[in-house]
Amino acid sequence: MTSTQPHRIIQWATGAMGKSCLRAVIDRPDMELAGLYVYGADKVGKDAGDITRRDKTGVLATNRMEDILALDADVVIHAARLGADHAAHDDDIARLLASGKNVISINGNTFPPHWPQKRRDKLAAACAAGGVSFQGAGLNPGFAVEKLLSTATGICISVDSVSLEEVVLTDQIANPEYAFKLLGFGGEPDNDFVNSDECAPAMTLNGMFEDVVAAAAGSLGWALDDIRREHRMLPSSKELTVKAGTIPEGGACHIDWRWRGVVGGRDRIFLSIAWAMSGEYLSDAQKPLWALRIKGTPDVEIDFDVGRPEGLPGKTSAEQLAVAGAVMNAIPRLIKAAPGLLPAIAPTPFFQTW
Repeated sequence: MTSTQPHRIIQWATGAMGKSCLRAVIDRPDMELAGLYVYGADKVGKDAGDITRRDKTGVLATNRMEDILALDADVVIHAARLGADHAAHDDDIARLLASGKNVISINGNTFPPHWPQKRRDKLAAACAAGGVSFQGAGLNPGFAVEKLLSTATGICISVDSVSLEEVVLTDQIANPEYAFKLLGFGGEPDNDFVNSDECAPAMTLNGMFEDVVAAAAGSLGWALDDIRREHRMLPSSKELTVKAGTIPEGGACHIDWRWRGVVGGRDRIFLSIAWAMSGEYLSDAQKPLWALRIKGTPDVEIDFDVGRPEGLPGKTSAEQLAVAGAVMNAIPRLIKAAPGLLPAIAPTPFFQTW
């Protein structure tokens, strides 16, 4: 950063990920907290420092969009909870952009070339109106494929196929409504339902992660024929007690979200995200967060994980810290970018389809 003036940042929402980003903004001398938007009425009027267990900042939380729009700020970090579909927050994001504020989303939005034309036009018009940019940043989506995989293929003479597998241990989710009603754990496994357009988590995750598959194809210069969904729910062989409650024997304890990118008539991109309440269906309970595999010349294998530093105060997870880091590091590029929709990685045809 060359400017001596700190970047003025608005934090939008203070869930677990949002608070991690908010702490990072408060702690950094090159950033200044300009505003804070919250959804919960119990947080309205509270100082951002009190919400994050930091010293008082003088910035009080509001739930009025008009208060946020009136602020002078460089960037809004948009960390709202996932909606019923991937575009659920587009109206709010468009208003923020049109008011002259760059926006970073932590919920996907990493590959605009794959968005439906109507959505792309709407958000691009808002960027043009405000003279600003919009992008997504995070771990996955945002880093694992868009940066790590695309970098790793840079040592290949040719690439035949790529895959990324992620394991998320969900047994520490404490909210029963979220774990059982929204995510579907504990119920009878229904693989037809989880692959339907009626399944709420699938509606959102398909929007987020089909972008990731398209980003992988774009980085390799591949034209996607199709993206196939192969989601599945797996039953527990015994009763499980988890933080959110009890999963009965036979209830869903493991959900695999799986997408296959079809290129040239065959599967060449595989993305898998496992949500696991136990290690029953994991080949190695200690396996890394990500396993990245590239079949090509040469083959490439990367196992990647993140961890909390020893002695770090608080309970923020390593994943939450890493998302906040990805967002902080994206801010300078976003501010300098020409107005418009900014992919986490630009499509750059490079490899032949051998």
